[in-house]
Amino acid sequence: MKFEIFEKLCSERFPFWDMLKKEDQSYIYENTYKKIYKKNTTIYDGSEEGGLIIVNNGCLRVYIISDDDKELTLMRIHKDELCILSASFINEPITFDIFVDAEEDSDCYFISGEAFEKINNKYEQARIYALENTVDCLSNIMWIMQQVLFMSMDKRLAIFLLDEISRTQTDTVMLTHSLIAKYMGSAREVVSRMLKYFENEGIVELSRKGVKIVDKKRLRELTL
Repeated sequence: MKFEIFEKLCSERFPFWDMLKKEDQSYIYENTYKKIYKKNTTIYDGSEEGGLIIVNNGCLRVYIISDDDKELTLMRIHKDELCILSASFINEPITFDIFVDAEEDSDCYFISGEAFEKINNKYEQARIYALENTVDCLSNIMWIMQQVLFMSMDKRLAIFLLDEISRTQTDTVMLTHSLIAKYMGSAREVVSRMLKYFENEGIVELSRKGVKIVDKKRLRELTL
């Protein structure tokens, strides 16, 4: 990737970019790599030096694994979004292990964590940016944990379905029951039973294509 293209990419994503000296911009450029991740590939598991990942195309999934090997999705990183928790110096104080997988074939830019940390140490604006993004991520994690610990399954599932159709701008969630359960940190049987209940209530229609929302009003009422 030419520096001019990289500079445009960074200026659009990093509000501090224009404050960096040219040599520091070049340093980040020299420590950025284009990566192609195949679907279901584990990108980060904490066993090696991580970094910041900008998703150019595709989708990444950030999750944790319980002692009994149950996965709980914390967030999904889509096109033009940034995964900051994969940077080792960011998640070092976090006491639980974070994993990042490619949910689908993904074209990404990987910025060395060591390089970004040096820029953080040198520029207050970069440090503030990293802190704000980390706080946003941790707030999202706390929201997920609150759902798991304190919300009923019907409310959690309603929130998940509404978030999905909002993101994809369609009325159908094109995910299997197993995937929905995986993202929610639940069992497939539990999700299937709840979806069947929603169908019997006339809220959704189930098919091989996915879960079609037919009564958004009633689905939203379940989230209240």
